[in-house]
Amino acid sequence: MRTFGCQMNEHDSERIAGLLEADGMVPTDDVSEADVVVLNTCTIREDADNKLYGNLGHLASVKARRPEMQIAVGGCMAQKDQGLIQQRAPYVDVVFGTHNVKNAAELLRRARDEGPLMEILAESDAFPSALPVRRDTGYAAWVTIQVGCDNSCAFCIVPSVRGREISRPVDEIVGEVEQLSASGITEVTLLGQNVNSYGRDLTKRRPLFAQLLRAVGGVEGIERVRYTSPHPKDLRPETIEAMAAVPEVCEHLHLPLQSGSDRVLAAMHRGYTADRYLAKLAAARGAVADLAVTTDIIVGFPGETDDDFDRTLAVVAEAEYDSAYTFVFSPRPGTEAATMNDQFVPAEVVAERFDRLRVVVERSALARHEARIGRTEQVLVEGPSKRDPAVTAGRTRQNKLVHFAAEGQVPTGSYAEVVVTGAAPHHLRGELVGLTKPARHKTRIAVAAV
Repeated sequence: MRTFGCQMNEHDSERIAGLLEADGMVPTDDVSEADVVVLNTCTIREDADNKLYGNLGHLASVKARRPEMQIAVGGCMAQKDQGLIQQRAPYVDVVFGTHNVKNAAELLRRARDEGPLMEILAESDAFPSALPVRRDTGYAAWVTIQVGCDNSCAFCIVPSVRGREISRPVDEIVGEVEQLSASGITEVTLLGQNVNSYGRDLTKRRPLFAQLLRAVGGVEGIERVRYTSPHPKDLRPETIEAMAAVPEVCEHLHLPLQSGSDRVLAAMHRGYTADRYLAKLAAARGAVADLAVTTDIIVGFPGETDDDFDRTLAVVAEAEYDSAYTFVFSPRPGTEAATMNDQFVPAEVVAERFDRLRVVVERSALARHEARIGRTEQVLVEGPSKRDPAVTAGRTRQNKLVHFAAEGQVPTGSYAEVVVTGAAPHHLRGELVGLTKPARHKTRIAVAAV
């Protein structure tokens, strides 16, 4: 399995891997011995297209040597490109979209007899929650609370490839979280394209997200509740109140800004101004102690002037983010912004702005991290660091990555107290004080998506 893109794609990959395992397959990291290779794709930016077709190009020689190997392409790009994928890579056996994850194993079986297949559905007929799953950890899990999106952001292809917004009932979500807790999971992340509007389609009135946070936080055995992604225009006072009142809800808010210019925000159809955004951010920080805030920012949206970008820098400086995901605007076919090609910002201007933004973001991130030196943090242990196996890695309640020294192996999934001894813009360094809670899961589940 190869997964590109967001947590929704990662979660879909868990389900696909579970279906294939239920069909008698076992995972392998060696593509040369694989009978099935699945690429679960993203289409948010142009480089996602390049990654897919680059990977397919590498697989062409493997397929030529081993024609019995099957290649499947799923996810958002499959939903968007559909027949184009097999036109460009005719050796692909199966193409399936975002709405028919449950058919992946069946399509592969059929393709062995019928030849290459493509199945793209216009809408999901059910949530994937009932499907088998193979998770890459035994202590944390994603839980889908809604699919689709009803917003119309000018730059975003998601509504086209994920469909209209549909929410799962509260009791169904809580039931899944209860099952996860019983299996040893202690941290859940609630997933949706716009979690703040969760439940509006169920009640035809106000969203139910605050109610859901309280219900999930009340499940016995769940230590941490996270969520992503919210939309600033829908961040309501009751959600902030629930974050402050429910101890299990982590002190981390991802609040995508996208731009600090009111003119650009209006062109993006974001539904808020910079002042309204900052007011909601101030309300959240005022209510939730020790809140970490992260964001998304697009540089070079069509028509962005020097003044527009300066306004973005001003808002970013005022917001003092803990971290930011910064992106160069990428026109996606089928979006309104892609038609604004006469207003595209020159690449050299975008690159210069991107570097300036990075400096401002990293300045505030480093300052916030340095302020944590000397503090003792609760860390959920993820295991050895990918860069240095001699160092253990974990995350705080604020979702900050911590690298810390420890004598012997610290059990993955356990909770540790770590004193922070150093800081960098993107992580903290520390030393182990001791374990506060042992791991609850019995075995570590094999990695299914990379």
